[in-house]
Amino acid sequence: MISVLIKILASVFIFSLVIFIHELGHFATAKFSGIKVNEFAIGMGPTIFKFTKGETVYAIRLFPIGGFVSMEGEDESSEDERSFSKAPIRNRILVLVAGATMNILLGFLVLNILVIDQPAITSKVIGEFLPNSSTQKSGLMVGDEILAVNGRRCFIANDLIYEFVRTQDGVADLTVKRGEEKVEIKNVIFNTTENKDGVKEIDVDFKVMPTEKSFFGVIKEAGLWTCSLARMVFLSLVDLVTGRIPVNSLAGPVGVVTVISDAVSYGWQSIAMVLSLITINLGIFNLLPLPALDGGRLFLLVIEAIRRKPIKEKYEILINTIGFGLLMTLMLFATYNDIARLLK
Repeated sequence: MISVLIKILASVFIFSLVIFIHELGHFATAKFSGIKVNEFAIGMGPTIFKFTKGETVYAIRLFPIGGFVSMEGEDESSEDERSFSKAPIRNRILVLVAGATMNILLGFLVLNILVIDQPAITSKVIGEFLPNSSTQKSGLMVGDEILAVNGRRCFIANDLIYEFVRTQDGVADLTVKRGEEKVEIKNVIFNTTENKDGVKEIDVDFKVMPTEKSFFGVIKEAGLWTCSLARMVFLSLVDLVTGRIPVNSLAGPVGVVTVISDAVSYGWQSIAMVLSLITINLGIFNLLPLPALDGGRLFLLVIEAIRRKPIKEKYEILINTIGFGLLMTLMLFATYNDIARLLK
């Protein structure tokens, strides 16, 4: 019973922290820009606690699955000179970008803690091969630093595994740094094994070298790790669209809670990793140019800046309404997948 309670509290904490940081970015930037903020709320649904300070209502709502910053004139007409719609376009862009920026910054800070906790930084330099290594026979050598797999840059050692898994039939083209020159090695063969589900798994038959930690080395590794997780969002979307990943693997809030619950069982490092993954995912996803997301509104502001006049309000409302409907449909579909997996 206590274990279940801890998992629930951990899930609520991570959801609330990620949302709070995101909305705090919008809120702080709006206040700094002189835009009137009517409400700053964490959670959705009925209000369970609130207080007013100055012109802003601060509220905590029942369901910890969202939050919002309600700015004057953001979704409705307003003649207030401090409304969002009357603010300079650069200020509006900063307000929209601030939420995602804070999420990515939070992920970066958490990843710094994880790197500091490691005994050493894992490099991408091959230290040794296992006996009868197929990759060594394909042309790899001890001392090679793997820079890219199939033309895609690898920021950190984890990217190597991710890219190897994405290869077709265990064959990949590698770009390595050998001495002072770049070398292209075509058709590097990895042995594969088939698991019980019939899925082929890559056998990585070499080990990479550790790198001693330093102050700037930790910051660099955390920054590269952040870039890696951010790019993974785009790669996952591409895999989803191209059919590499089945649509029914899409996860929603229930699936995220399940992942957090599993992480609790493995200790604080796993929780921190999930936190960084979720917050960076939210930041990047929010910047996609899709209606109802910050990125969609940002896209409309860019059009406004180019045209030097705003899009008609009725069209903007229609675009955001349709986008919100599609987003909710996707969320329901993802939640259905989550529940279906739990039932299985």
